Amino acid sequence: MPSRKEIQWSQLKVGALVLVSLILLIVLMFLMTASSGGLFAHRIVLRCYFPNAGGLKDGAVVSLEGVTIGNVLHLRVVPERNPTPVEVVMQVGERYLYDLHTDSMVSIQAAGVLGDSYVDIDSTSAIGPRPVNGSELKPSGSPTIQSVINTSQVSIQEINVLVHKIETLVDTLNTKRGTAGELINDPALAQKIVSIADNLETVTSAIAQGKGSVGELVNDNTLYTKLNSAADHLNAITADLDAGKGTAGKLLKDETLYNNLNAAAANANELATQINSGKGSLGKLVKDPDFAKKLDDAVTNLDEILNSINAGQGTAGQLVKNRALYDHLDQSADQAQQLLKAIREDPKKYFVIRMKVF
Repeated sequence: MPSRKEIQWSQLKVGALVLVSLILLIVLMFLMTASSGGLFAHRIVLRCYFPNAGGLKDGAVVSLEGVTIGNVLHLRVVPERNPTPVEVVMQVGERYLYDLHTDSMVSIQAAGVLGDSYVDIDSTSAIGPRPVNGSELKPSGSPTIQSVINTSQVSIQEINVLVHKIETLVDTLNTKRGTAGELINDPALAQKIVSIADNLETVTSAIAQGKGSVGELVNDNTLYTKLNSAADHLNAITADLDAGKGTAGKLLKDETLYNNLNAAAANANELATQINSGKGSLGKLVKDPDFAKKLDDAVTNLDEILNSINAGQGTAGQLVKNRALYDHLDQSADQAQQLLKAIREDPKKYFVIRMKVF
């Protein structure tokens, strides 16, 4: 039979175990209610109505912009609220009311394809007043696991179609159809490619050894030296141009040419203005119809004179067209020249001065 001390010690151990269990239970309760502000924190109830619960359960997490602020108390179906008959009652900590608004949007989200559903509140665009206990928030959609699975099924079908196309392509390549099939399965073509690769290796080897024109171009430093020298000369020319040396340099740097060109443009503009206003001969030629008529008449008369001459009319026309008249004039000119020559040689023979005295 146990002694009294042993009984007391057993009772003390049981009491200590019960006390530790109570402490652990209280800690767990604090941890479980920490999302809503703690066990003794003030909380409010909010409601929202959805067309489908989307796998949501009692006790599910309620988050605000991804931060947990409460839990779902219960769900129920309210037929008179059709087409959104599913009522979701949430409990959130009162200290989060500063971030909530009556126009905040509530949605049911799924944590992955097979994850639990939770309620997410979006207040990024909300500007309404803060909700009070029992306020109703607006839903923004309630995606279900089935919709996620359906979306995944569409993706799987597209992948299957892609895999089928790849299989068809591989089969086509294996049957030597098309250029790629011939390239893969034709040994003669493969041999040609190997021959081309060998020739290419030979060519590149010759180039690397400096053989041929391309080899000289790649390995000879003469071209590099010439290009470097040309670059130096070009740099010197650009430096002279920038310094204003030479004709081209003065053309770039000297403002005299600009001023002269500007003055010439101004004079040309003034001349064009005068011509447009009818001043001067050119202006009258452009603007005065009488002057233009006189000039046209003069050109017409000149054309008639030239036509008459060309037709052999008049002295000038005979002179141009009559060969005999030309020959007579040429003979007369020749005789006159001979006469002048004879007079110069013996003027006394032709000029005799006789004086008679009475």
